[in-house]
Amino acid sequence: MTKEIELKALNNSTLSINETFVLTNRIKRTHQRTIKKAFTLLELLVVIAILGMLAAFVVPAVVGKKDESQRKITCTQMASVENVLETFKMDNSMYPETEEGLEALVSNPDSDKYVNYARNPYYKKLPKDSWGTPLVYIKTGNSFKLISYAGDRKEGGTDGAEDIIYPGCEN
Repeated sequence: MTKEIELKALNNSTLSINETFVLTNRIKRTHQRTIKKAFTLLELLVVIAILGMLAAFVVPAVVGKKDESQRKITCTQMASVENVLETFKMDNSMYPETEEGLEALVSNPDSDKYVNYARNPYYKKLPKDSWGTPLVYIKTGNSFKLISYAGDRKEGGTDGAEDIIYPGCEN
């Protein structure tokens, strides 16, 4: 029935009141469905403003966490290296010399000096800090220090790029 009314309207024929009512209601329903499918500019601006406010609170809290987590991971790696160095010391009655470095954990630097060196190396590959830099090993008497130069990869550092020294760092 409505198709016939539409054809009549297209042909500029006279429509009865009932036909006009049917056609008007159909146009209104189509218009209402079209309106409900879209957002108004005001609604979009409100959503963008809310997202902007959320970003203003969340981004600063998340940005600084990467460096902090890298420092914690490096400190945890250093604690793991300490355990391996302790095993080395139990086997050989001493820590490796500073000149031998952590490489002494990968291969025996002096088979005459370290006769009880483990059959398999303590490490297959030396661990690196979170920034991909090898750890610095320094023997200090009957102890040792491990140092990571952190994000700037240079000795010293400021503003979150300070060197990480083990023991002493918090993991």
